[in-house]
Amino acid sequence: MSVVWLTGATIIDGTGAEPIENCAVAVESGRISAIGGTPPEGVEVLDCTGLTITPGLIDAHVHLGGSSDLAPSLRRQISVAELAADMFATCASTLDGGFTTVRDCGGIDGGLAGVVASGKIPGPRIIQCGPIQCQTGGHGHLAAEWEPTSDWSDHDIPGLRCMSLLSDGPHEMRKNVRETFRRGADFLKLCVTGGVVSTHDKLTDTQFTVDEIGVAVEEANARGTYVTVHAHNNEGIRNAVTAGAKCVEHGSDIDDETAKLMAEHDVALVPTLAVVQALSDSAASAGLPESISARIGQMMQGQIDGLLAARNAGVRVGLGSDLIGTDQTGRGMELVLRAKVETPMDALVSATRINADILGIADEVGTIEVGKFADLVAFRGNPLTDPSIFADRERIALVIQSGRVVKDGR
Repeated sequence: MSVVWLTGATIIDGTGAEPIENCAVAVESGRISAIGGTPPEGVEVLDCTGLTITPGLIDAHVHLGGSSDLAPSLRRQISVAELAADMFATCASTLDGGFTTVRDCGGIDGGLAGVVASGKIPGPRIIQCGPIQCQTGGHGHLAAEWEPTSDWSDHDIPGLRCMSLLSDGPHEMRKNVRETFRRGADFLKLCVTGGVVSTHDKLTDTQFTVDEIGVAVEEANARGTYVTVHAHNNEGIRNAVTAGAKCVEHGSDIDDETAKLMAEHDVALVPTLAVVQALSDSAASAGLPESISARIGQMMQGQIDGLLAARNAGVRVGLGSDLIGTDQTGRGMELVLRAKVETPMDALVSATRINADILGIADEVGTIEVGKFADLVAFRGNPLTDPSIFADRERIALVIQSGRVVKDGR
């Protein structure tokens, strides 16, 4: 295949190393074939003078299946056609925003990932857990209080959406996670505490026993993959770590003792600040009642405290947005918020190298290195000096996924 050279840009390679100014990158057969040097005569050249190139961004916590207003979609007030259209639009806007890979943490069935991978609709590389695993009445069981639990599976749309599977006891857990893997899941996600958008539990609730979580871990290990957990309190996190989970989502108010335990067991953390800000500003924007905003309370500071405790203990800290609803264009805001808590470089490394490591694909993406897929984003300006650029789509000049130019606004 032909070789394409990107020239004149400042390169931030995602490893944490200092930027390289006026550097060229060569792309061949979808992968990075050279960094530095001068293009030979006759090859295609993309002039990136004045731009800053980073690895393609990775959002480690998305809900593509939640691309419609949540409440009406669960009441069957939105057609399947519109639900699919909303999901396809979110996939396209995610890629357009510089996110070339995402980890879907619950809500899609295997068909969506397959249709994006086939190229029939534009979208990021999708690593997905299929349905969330939750207990009856736990976070993820989003039915109305009056709805019979036996009707919950009626919300599934085979091939497109499956919100969650309900497990009560180790036997049901084993059956459900095996079914989840049969449908094509790449990993498993369990809810081990209460959550924000569920109305029949509290954030302080712990959910699933250590034995129940352990069954999911056993089944994941048998397939060479892992379990991540939704968790907003220390007891739930400690239960999950004890059972063998390898990643924690959100991690509100992680204390030093829990952070140390996570580090000892090499358990990663993916904070999700953007959704907290979005729902604090307007829960209605995601099709949720405004009463949800009050429930969020001090969650922003709780997640910030948790990520700092985790980082201080040596935990790998990734990055995820957790956005829901029809407008999921604000994924870049997660980097802006993280840059305020840490540094812009820390935020970028979390969104590239560390996220790729958490997803188990660090040998293929996450840094600008020879041999890796050419997933690249070029920004107008330098996001290390002006991190607001991460959230400004007008400043995204070029997006390349697996060597293919998918956006060119230079």
